[in-house]
Amino acid sequence: MRYQGLLYRAINPIHARQPLSGEGARRYGGRFNPKGMAALYTSRSVMTAIREANQIGTLQPTTLVAYDADIAPIFDATDAAALAALGVAGADLSSDDWRARMQQEGTAPTQRLAEQLKHLGYAGLHVRSFAKGAGAEDRNIVLWTWGPDLPTRLLLVDDAHRLG
Repeated sequence: MRYQGLLYRAINPIHARQPLSGEGARRYGGRFNPKGMAALYTSRSVMTAIREANQIGTLQPTTLVAYDADIAPIFDATDAAALAALGVAGADLSSDDWRARMQQEGTAPTQRLAEQLKHLGYAGLHVRSFAKGAGAEDRNIVLWTWGPDLPTRLLLVDDAHRLG
């Protein structure tokens, strides 16, 4: 699939001056990227981005940013048939044990899926949000490849240059 439109990300203010980095995900790993693989976790709505960034405890200080995106190809993990073709079930994506599996096995199944998809040429993954309080309509796009040019164009919306 191709995604054209706005994407949102809620960032810890400490890292707000590097909204296109993906460094934290590369350093620590995430549900859809193993350690060593940069990723940018974005959401299709403001509220989903806030839920994603504040999954533990009460709302913490957060800097919200928007991106103008035109990115392809994106693997649509909301398509059960596309997942099945890779031998993955939708329930595999939502498993809460990915951190423990990463510790025990080196990489979690969702991280191995991300590696496989990136190897197949996908720039990212369109997937529902698994954050607390998220509904079936809350969607994220996790990017492994992005930059200023097509076909993986992701531009920070900062017309007033607030982030310097």
